[in-house]
Amino acid sequence: MKMQMVHVNLSSKAIETFSVEESIARRYIGGSGLGTYFFFKYSQPEVEPLSPENSLIFMNGPFQGTGIPTSGRHQIISKSPLTGAFGESDAGGTFGYHLLRSGYYGIIIEGEADTPLYLSIRDGEISLCDASSLWGKDSFETEEFLKKEFNAPCGVSCIGPAGEKLALIAGIMHDGSHARAAGRCGLGAVMGSKKLKAIVAGGSYRPDLFDKEEVNALSKEKHLLFSQKLKGMTRFGTAGGVSLAEEYGDLPIKNWQQGSWKPEVSSLTGEAMADTILTENYGCMACPIRCGREVAFDTVAGAGPEYETIGMLGSNCLVNDLKDVARAADLCNRYGLDTISTGSVIAFAMELFDRHIITEEEIGFPLRWGDGKAVIRMVETIGKREGIGAILSLGTRKAAEKIGKGAEHYAIHVKGLELPAHDPRCYKSLATGYATSNRGACHLSGYTYACERNATYPDFGITEVLDRSTDEEKGKLNVPFQNYMGILDSLKICKFPFLATVSINDLLTWIHGITGWEMTREELEEIADRIFTLKRLFNGRCGLTKKDDTLPERILKEPRKTGGAADTLPDLEKQLKEYYSLRGWNEDGLPTYEQLKRLGIEEFLAI
Repeated sequence: MKMQMVHVNLSSKAIETFSVEESIARRYIGGSGLGTYFFFKYSQPEVEPLSPENSLIFMNGPFQGTGIPTSGRHQIISKSPLTGAFGESDAGGTFGYHLLRSGYYGIIIEGEADTPLYLSIRDGEISLCDASSLWGKDSFETEEFLKKEFNAPCGVSCIGPAGEKLALIAGIMHDGSHARAAGRCGLGAVMGSKKLKAIVAGGSYRPDLFDKEEVNALSKEKHLLFSQKLKGMTRFGTAGGVSLAEEYGDLPIKNWQQGSWKPEVSSLTGEAMADTILTENYGCMACPIRCGREVAFDTVAGAGPEYETIGMLGSNCLVNDLKDVARAADLCNRYGLDTISTGSVIAFAMELFDRHIITEEEIGFPLRWGDGKAVIRMVETIGKREGIGAILSLGTRKAAEKIGKGAEHYAIHVKGLELPAHDPRCYKSLATGYATSNRGACHLSGYTYACERNATYPDFGITEVLDRSTDEEKGKLNVPFQNYMGILDSLKICKFPFLATVSINDLLTWIHGITGWEMTREELEEIADRIFTLKRLFNGRCGLTKKDDTLPERILKEPRKTGGAADTLPDLEKQLKEYYSLRGWNEDGLPTYEQLKRLGIEEFLAI
């Protein structure tokens, strides 16, 4: 397997390419794993996130471009300006595929340009181009311009005005109005700090597979299986889970205060979207599921809101007008804002307004619960970094520090990253998952809650849906799931097939068919442990320890009182005892030298 990389220094405008050694590729796979390896090589944990010295890495995995169902994904890695620690974000769509077609698996970007630039890669030819005329344009306009300029099939990765203005909740956008976002961790601000407006890539390169028939046979089987098992996802998208989330007590409501929200939630579901504003669906490259929502109404035409977006911009703000939520989401996509963090900071500000901690004079308008028009105005204020929007664009943790007056209690985050729209008071395993995820609160870093909701996973001995109300064994549960999700993020395949039974043997079959490697489950599990541990080591070098593995007080001490998780609270301390014991970390919650040596990464202690 040939893996070519691009290394760009924006300060000197130097561009070089190199091949990844097969021994390194086998130890880190690709995507998240290999990206983390290169990030440690090209950046120091101590660097300031918005400094030229912080690297920004775009990375494909070996599954990209092979036709493996749901493999149209790529990873972006950097030090997060939102958390001050390890940051990564995953995106689907078409960009990763077109980057591969351009001849390269990944891009390492260093330095800072004097003036706005974009990077163009066409069939191995790489150039830095003036982007002054694009600076200030939204992500939709940027995509449209660069596709016309490229004048051939291509993919675009870009930032909107929020990233340019260094909003710490800015993401990196792809696919124009289809809005495939690498939203989390504020990586759009890193890209903006480098004055890199976009990357456009395309070409005719195709990877050589060791055994194409082996890859295609299993892919054909899984393509059919996914289509059959995930019909609901095709029909209603991720928003099809809104009603169940409300029923179980999972959906965030009123800045995580309220337990139930019937009948208001009925207007925000995937079913309601299908009956009102939905025009069609779309999918990422090589995906039979096609969970993307295309909506149209008034002046909005583009991506419909996902479950997370509905949860954070909708129910968490008590907004039940689907069009208001969709319009707010459309603005987030254009400005290049993470809808999860944006919805969270707006709900946070609504609670502060409700409690008279911030005033209408400070905001510029009343910010009352349920006011969809106010949410839309606030998205614009944050995207432009105007007035109080400049403070909220820093995320809830830093905004609370600036506002003071006890605002910290209402900032719902872990390590600075706002919680996604799933509640550890409903699915207990999320407590440890959020607390120990390397990038901060993240439901997909472990994805354990799927087995507390409706899924099983026999590879890990889970043959029945787990009791979501108990803390027993939930700490331990996170270890194999976190490691396994890291492998999926490295191979680059969507998490949804997890629900349609992709086994570890399936992964090994695909790996062999692509690379020829006779990899065992034990080797794959060691690689998974290596990847997770390396990220934990990076965070340790950033000053994070066991004390940072915690949850907001509201999640730990304030029950919802009504709904499907009315009286439950997670016992995080109990769960973490199980978790740390299995991880084998030292008393500070950090990997030991013996572990690093066993995994072959002790060299990174000195970097």
